[in-house]
Amino acid sequence: MLIRSALNILLAEDNPVNQKMALIVLRKLGYHADTANNGQEVLHALEGHAYDLVLMDIQMPEMDGIEATRMIRKRWPQGPKIIVVTAFEPEMCRELCFDAGADDFLNKPVKMDELGAAIERNAGIIQTA
Repeated sequence: MLIRSALNILLAEDNPVNQKMALIVLRKLGYHADTANNGQEVLHALEGHAYDLVLMDIQMPEMDGIEATRMIRKRWPQGPKIIVVTAFEPEMCRELCFDAGADDFLNKPVKMDELGAAIERNAGIIQTA
């Protein structure tokens, strides 16, 4: 069983307000996350640290989340779980995200319970009473 605080999470989000809100929600869920502002920063962060999970925005400057996901799967095939978080319509991009190598998909605005469930689902955390 993983302890929440031991889970290494990278939040890839270029919007400062969204980034701050996501960090607050993650903290309320008992998690800490490092941040990246674009796909290039995500790849750089993964070169220096073993993350368990990446919360990946799709629309970012320099390198978007889809391309970053593809690169992660190419360089680290067994690498971190990737949960795509997007404001795009699910029908438009869900398949594209999974084809790129994403493990899960959430729509913005993300509710705290949905985010917590997705993290637990992808990190293999077992809830105890």
